[in-house]
Formats: sequence, C-alpha cells, structure tokens
Amino acid sequence: MKRLTCMLFFLCCVNTVLAQTTFRISDASKHYDAEMTVKCGKDECSGPGEVRLFSKKTGKRFQTFHSDDLFFFPEQNGQPSVNVVELYGEQSVLIFDDFNFDGHEDLAIRNGNQSGYGGPSYDVYVYNITREKFMPSKELTALAFDNLGMFHVDHERKRLITFSKSGCCWHLRTEYEVVPRKGLLKVHEFEEGITASGDYVEVTSRTLVKGKWVIETKKVPTAEYYPEESPEKKTDNAS
Repeated sequence: MKRLTCMLFFLCCVNTVLAQTTFRISDASKHYDAEMTVKCGKDECSGPGEVRLFSKKTGKRFQTFHSDDLFFFPEQNGQPSVNVVELYGEQSVLIFDDFNFDGHEDLAIRNGNQSGYGGPSYDVYVYNITREKFMPSKELTALAFDNLGMFHVDHERKRLITFSKSGCCWHLRTEYEVVPRKGLLKVHEFEEGITASGDYVEVTSRTLVKGKWVIETKKVPTAEYYPEESPEKKTDNAS
C-alpha cells in the first residue's frame, strides 16, 4: 500500500510538471479577451501553444491560433507581459497593434526565438475586413523573423521599422511604408559601420524619393561619433 501511494504521488507530480497552463488576459486588446494554453516550467513557458480570442462584446470565441513555440518568461505575478516591444529588451508573447494602419487591430503571436541572434520571432496576423477575421501576413511575419525581433510601429509617420546588426560594429535601421493592396515598400535605410582600422564610422543614409534612391554617405572619426561610450550603446540609443 505504501509503495502504491508513493507511485501515485510520483505520477501526480509528473502530471503537474507536464500539465498545460492556461493564462487569461483581458488588458491586451480593446476588442478581445485572450486565453493562452502552453506548457510551463518554473521560470519559462515554451513549446506548442494555443491562443484563443473572445469578443469583449459578446463573450463568444472569435478565433483560435496555434504557435509551434509559444515562448515567454512569466512576470513576477506569474502572468505574461503583453504589447511590449523593446530593442534588446522585453518583447511580449502577444502584441496587439494596427500594423498596416487601416484602423483595425492586428495581432502578433510569439513563435520561438528564430530572429537575429536568437531573438524573439513572431507570426503576424492582420485583420481582414471582408472576411471579418485575422489572416496570416507572410510579409510582416518575415520582418519579425529576419531582423532583431519584432518590428516597431511608428503611427505618426505610418512606418514599420526593423533593426539588424552584425557584431558590435555594424547596424542597420530600415523603414517600410504599407501600400494598400500591394504590400511593403522599403523607403529608408540608415547604416552604421566601423571601418577595419576602427578609426572611423561610415554612415550611410538611403531614402526613396519619387521612386529613386537618394544616398548620402559620410565618414566620421569613431571617437567623435561614439564619445565616451561603446558603438553598440550609441547605436541603440540612437534607435
């Protein structure tokens, strides 16, 4: 009997460790409440997960999504963060925002750590007015996989901004406009790279003007461009 009790206790513990955890989120979106189900350990959640949206108006389930790796670190209160996008910092598991500037909320769902330098990657969905549901966007998903995590949204200028780097000494900021019914249009690049000698920083600005690229390049002494701080820190602040 004692042996059976120990076995049942062991199985119970195993089931507890492997059990799926469900999170309920009500403060991420204006229009939807969310539920997420994923396996969680002591300090992180990861692996296949499901996200369910419910209409705040009706309370009915609106749409369900799957992520191959719904990865995140719970906060101190045990809940996931939402709608946080920081370069080299916190990037939330769910991000609600108007990515294509059409006046409707869109959604990005964390899918592992497959962006630059093992950073967060996302599956991005845009709201389709005709179908009245979220549809996957290959272009926006690619932006969130091919750069340094989730792109930033500049609502004032209606641009999407990505960041890339190679080591400490080369950085690239790229801006895109969203062209209705056509997709993304790259309109600006700002590139910084330290020369092989380390004495200078080559700064190149490329801007699309009336269909043609206007390019401006300058070379600045490293000590002048990065006064009293590292190149990476300077670039991050400038971003």
